[in-house]
Amino acid sequence: MIVLSFAAGVFATNCYVLASASDAECVVIDPGMDAVEPLREVLTEYHLKPVAVVLTHGHLDHTFSVVPVCSGYDIAAYIHPDDGPMLADPVKWHGPALAPIVAGMAIPEPDDLRFLTDGVELDLAGVRLTPRHAPGHTLGSTVFELALQDGPGLLSGDLLFAGSIGRVDLPGGSMSAMTASLVRVVLSLEDATVVFPGHGPATTIGRERANNPYLLDLVDEPHFPRRSL
Repeated sequence: MIVLSFAAGVFATNCYVLASASDAECVVIDPGMDAVEPLREVLTEYHLKPVAVVLTHGHLDHTFSVVPVCSGYDIAAYIHPDDGPMLADPVKWHGPALAPIVAGMAIPEPDDLRFLTDGVELDLAGVRLTPRHAPGHTLGSTVFELALQDGPGLLSGDLLFAGSIGRVDLPGGSMSAMTASLVRVVLSLEDATVVFPGHGPATTIGRERANNPYLLDLVDEPHFPRRSL
């Protein structure tokens, strides 16, 4: 498995490209603002052909380029059904503070929009992703477990960052839901799990368990034992 990435747009959203190897088919994760051209460059450099777009949630900084990418390569997009409405009405879901920024940015849904099911593995071009519904940042926020060459990995979207977590103050956000998702999804993973977040550098579950201030009060929760992929 190869994991390629670049930071797209003014929000520096990490767009990921996953493939079993170079010169192969691939999956695109979260093509945000201004992602079309840098994505094309990555695909050309590694001789990759997209077969699907997978979205961690519905905010525009993660979905803005989903239609041109899907239409350009004639592929489907996957999102949790609770975040499906965000694609058609971004102003409603980004709050009044961001409304002036996103006003007029409404984008049509992809022609082929498919909904994720919690825990049901996707096998796309040999890339296997297990979605875990993890609300808190949005109603339908979803992270994806994957098997890397040297161990487990997690595409965490805006649930977990290096040293921080996603905001919960936008419509659909909830601190109680975020806390439950962190305990149920994040803290149940092995320390060696490599985390690929929606913004910022990669990290590991062990590093965040030991140092992330938002996790420190949760690490002793007894309800969810650590597990492996």
